Amino acid sequence: MNRSEIVDGPKPKHVQLRDILRRLAEQELPPGSPIPSERDLAERYRVSRITVRAAVGQLVAEGLLTRAKGRGTFTARRRMDVQLYLESFTDDMRRRGLTPATEVLRCAEEVPPPSAATALGLPPREPACLLVRLRRADGAPLVVERGWYNPRVVPDLPAHDLSGSLYTLIADSYGVQLDHARQTVWAEGADQGTARLLGVRPGSPLLVFRRVSSSAGRPVEDMTSWYRGDSYQVTMQLDRTTPDSGPYSAKGGTP
Repeated sequence: MNRSEIVDGPKPKHVQLRDILRRLAEQELPPGSPIPSERDLAERYRVSRITVRAAVGQLVAEGLLTRAKGRGTFTARRRMDVQLYLESFTDDMRRRGLTPATEVLRCAEEVPPPSAATALGLPPREPACLLVRLRRADGAPLVVERGWYNPRVVPDLPAHDLSGSLYTLIADSYGVQLDHARQTVWAEGADQGTARLLGVRPGSPLLVFRRVSSSAGRPVEDMTSWYRGDSYQVTMQLDRTTPDSGPYSAKGGTP
């Protein structure tokens, strides 16, 4: 970084500094690296700390920088694309070169809510397996999953080790290969419990996916996943050729 990069002129100084820090975050520093303190930036570029705060604040709002209370400001982790096809979190993380880990938070036979019972094709009040898990990659919490599983297809699921790839377990232990899913995506703010698990502030943006998966036409899984909004993004191919979806449709492959 060069002190002479900020000059008097029509372009405001906070905008000049923002552009310098953007290049630093995108091209020079790896994700998770600290940037210089407000004082260091103010001295290096001969600007006020108000100017520094304005520049840094804009990049925090854009998601390129992130603040950690009591620690400083860091370059944000690069967002990963959520895969819009049937693949386990474990396999997805390994494919990206990351080390996956899973913490089972709850596993029990319970009566599902009506929406889950309907999705799984179960009569009212029939118990199903509730599985809640926290998924990490390279130690960082990324996803909280809450899933209901059809006991007629995968009975006694709590008796198994559920800390690895669930899809592999279902295939190997039950001979059931999930081959189709329907997925709905929305955004919401993190509630206090989910925020604590994911290491974010309450109200932080999350991507939420509800996926109902089946095998040979039999519903097996009704799972909702809360993804950290600062770590994930969704990319879809858009197509105009599907008449039953209106003039525009999102084509992202099988969820």
